[in-house]
Amino acid sequence: MFSNRYIFIYTTILVVAVAVILSLTATLLQPMQNRNEEVAKMQEILKAAGQTVAPQEAIEAYNNEITAEWMVNRKGEIRAGYVNRAGNWKPMADMPENRRAFDCSLKTELEQAARYEENPATEDGLFPVFVCRDSARYIVPLQGKGLWGPIWGYLALEKDFNTVSGATFGHKGETPGLGAEIAAENFQKQFAGKKIFDTQGKFTSITVQKGGAEKYQGDISHAVDAISGGTITSGGVTAMLADCLAYYRAFFEKMQRAALDTADEVRADTVNLQTK
Repeated sequence: MFSNRYIFIYTTILVVAVAVILSLTATLLQPMQNRNEEVAKMQEILKAAGQTVAPQEAIEAYNNEITAEWMVNRKGEIRAGYVNRAGNWKPMADMPENRRAFDCSLKTELEQAARYEENPATEDGLFPVFVCRDSARYIVPLQGKGLWGPIWGYLALEKDFNTVSGATFGHKGETPGLGAEIAAENFQKQFAGKKIFDTQGKFTSITVQKGGAEKYQGDISHAVDAISGGTITSGGVTAMLADCLAYYRAFFEKMQRAALDTADEVRADTVNLQTK
């Protein structure tokens, strides 16, 4: 029969050994876990841009499709930026900060922005923008709250910075068959073609309308059908879109004005050429 001392020593050694093994395993697997998270993030961004790729194809596809990453503030200024040359990411010149949007946590930036709103003496948040090849689309991340936990997504806008070209959403613990349907293709594809500004240029966002988009009190281009039985999660998506996109509003408006100025210059040059 073993003594209490023997049992105590044996148990202690066993516990320590198991703890060491688990710690070493976690340390060794951490780089692989980080890479898997990065690949999954690339897949979500690419899906918003209209590309569905397998994990083993994600890195190459991302480096082919995404040509720049920007970090913008709520004034619409690009404060940090990286450009991609055949998978070689380099910081843009003359940027106030040196940060890659891909490495940014939107949740952290939103928390920083909330602190700034309470105390303007603190540093404000910066918000990621992913630029697609030929500047055909611009993708922004989203972060919000569902019924049981966090929800998130990516919204791709066409170069008018108004029309949605694609969207993808995810969740941590929404109810299967109900709120979890935000991750389903049928829900996400409704967003293509929707608008975030109205015809007068006012920021309107997109509402996930209970009872169907046709019940939306306004232009149906700002509404999609809510999930049947997923009222709270649907409302969470509506709030997430309005809250997150509001931080980008000045940036979208600035880019829209720049596009109009460019178009005016082109038209003026065309007229000058025609009159010569």
